[in-house]
Amino acid sequence: MTSGTSLSAQTDAAAISSQRVAARARIEVEHRAGRSRLARLYQDGAAKIRLPDTGADPLEAVLINMAGGLTGGDRLGWEVSVGEGARAVITTQACEKVYRALAGRAEVDVRLSVGAGGFLGWLPQETIAYDRSAFSRTLDADLAAGAEALIVEATVFGRSAMGERVEGGTFRDRWRVRQGNRLIHAEDFFVGPDIEAMLARPASAGGRIAMATLLLVSERAEALLEPARQIIGDDGGASLWTVGGSGKLLARLYAEDGYTLRKRLVPLVELLNGQAGLPRLWSL
Repeated sequence: MTSGTSLSAQTDAAAISSQRVAARARIEVEHRAGRSRLARLYQDGAAKIRLPDTGADPLEAVLINMAGGLTGGDRLGWEVSVGEGARAVITTQACEKVYRALAGRAEVDVRLSVGAGGFLGWLPQETIAYDRSAFSRTLDADLAAGAEALIVEATVFGRSAMGERVEGGTFRDRWRVRQGNRLIHAEDFFVGPDIEAMLARPASAGGRIAMATLLLVSERAEALLEPARQIIGDDGGASLWTVGGSGKLLARLYAEDGYTLRKRLVPLVELLNGQAGLPRLWSL
């Protein structure tokens, strides 16, 4: 009887281990023949990249996690390289869902690079964290002098419209952004294991469960500060610095749910993304 139980437990553990996601994809964009074009594309496992035929510049790419979500033990990596003078906007097919973790944590590794005179809009749709999920993301961006980038990450802790609550779990987000080999932005966000209690504190989120961080590195940043503040209103803020001869606009948004967050996030992304506007999938 004991032997049978042990064998069953081992079988269950092996099944869980064998089903973990280990996927990575890379896209390289170059400026050629008067417009931004695909130079190289690599896909492995559940990580896929699709290129809608927009017929316009910048090139638009859509990231897809074919696993349908993440849970403990999953590993997902995205790499984007934009060459000199090229322009690209990267988004996701849908919100990334992080489910309850039985063991370990889900890890996402993002690596971005932009050449001189290039532009990258890193605009994934929201990450939705479920109760008892465990998630860790690292984002490293390397911008050449004169390169521009808009980096956006939004997170929703549970879908309140579905009656979901996130009481516990862990969520980590680490950003390192460099321009001309100089560190211009670094932040580490962590909440857990008592997520609901931590977000309820006035000094953290005051009970709001949806939030977004937007970082624009561009010569356009100073002119966009006041329009951005008008969109953000009282639930968030925006600041501006001059770094390495370029502007850095950092904006935060907070909301009581994902729907309310998106009502301000969409026009803010549209403003900061310039002529590229909003990815088509964001408006569906």
